[in-house]
Amino acid sequence: MMVNLLHSLGEALWLAFRMFWQIFWGLSLGFALSAIIEVMMSKDAMSRLLPNARPGSILRAGLLGAASSSCSYAAVAMARSVVRKGGNFTAAMCFQFAATNLVIELGLLMWVLLAWQFAAAEFIGGTIMIVLLALGLRLFVSRRMRESAVAHAKGDAVGAMEGHAEMAMAKQDGTWRQRLSSHKGWIAVSHNYVMNWSMVWKDILVGLLIAGALGAWVPEHIWQAFFFQGHGWTTALWGAVIGPLIALAAFTCSIGNVPLAAVLWNGGISFGGVVAFIFGDLIIPPILNIYRKYYGGKPTVRLLAAFYLAMVLAALAVEALFGALGGLPQTRQATVANATIALDYTTWLNILFGSVALVLGVAFARTGGPAMMRMMAGGGHRHGEHAHH
Repeated sequence: MMVNLLHSLGEALWLAFRMFWQIFWGLSLGFALSAIIEVMMSKDAMSRLLPNARPGSILRAGLLGAASSSCSYAAVAMARSVVRKGGNFTAAMCFQFAATNLVIELGLLMWVLLAWQFAAAEFIGGTIMIVLLALGLRLFVSRRMRESAVAHAKGDAVGAMEGHAEMAMAKQDGTWRQRLSSHKGWIAVSHNYVMNWSMVWKDILVGLLIAGALGAWVPEHIWQAFFFQGHGWTTALWGAVIGPLIALAAFTCSIGNVPLAAVLWNGGISFGGVVAFIFGDLIIPPILNIYRKYYGGKPTVRLLAAFYLAMVLAALAVEALFGALGGLPQTRQATVANATIALDYTTWLNILFGSVALVLGVAFARTGGPAMMRMMAGGGHRHGEHAHH
């Protein structure tokens, strides 16, 4: 019995490691591009750019969020910072969604582990989700409750990643060209790159371990029965409904959820269900608890309702759109099912972007990065230092 247990554990860990091998280069590339964009984009005036819930403000919220590329916790902290500085509550909620679900590294991972259709669905479905969320917050959160949430947000409650939010919202000097052509600018890139890893490595690890265990231990026929595979729109509806709830139980952020999304897709969840599952990172229990601290109990319940309904409807819209255009994937052989380690393009890409990680990591260590991390872990940093971020 002990031998069988060890064998099962070994299978799960080996599958998790093979999945990490497949996605490492995509993570490193995505984090590097994100770090460069972070240096190019100045967000110190974001509150002025998001003054209301009109279409122009919601559009800017989505674009700024996509450029911010944060883990769920950092995105929520940054959204609260926007609200505290006078930005619109609804626009801030749209921003935090875009900052976790309309980002480069998430799209790359979905392309690598699943298929290009899922990467496209992330951006198309995310855009639909933001529109639905802006409408849903008007429906579920009254003006008086929004005002109460804003007043609560200006209190002293502290959540996760406050230091990162403060750094991300700090003023940057010069134009983006000047920042990228300067020595300090590339130091900032190295700091942002390592920060990206530091924010999500635990979620990635947990996601890989959960995906490895479920992929190795749960028989295919059980997945198929649970997701009602092959039952047309019943499958699509159930996938959209259950996807965010599985994310809620998984406790990981969107990037960490991608390996598990691949397992669920192979198991029979609908195309839209995968999208809904990925979007569900903003309603996991730790995030809901942060909402409660920031905005109060009643607004948190309404946020949960608005987010969940928008996720379900966006997933169904994506399923219908891709189905009408003939763009639904025809096979369920995500990379997770046959992930291997061999001397192929994945190995060479891992070597290339592993070298990028090494260079940026050394630059981070030699330019005050560890001290910055310690200050941020303490809740913030001195505005005079690292202003180039």
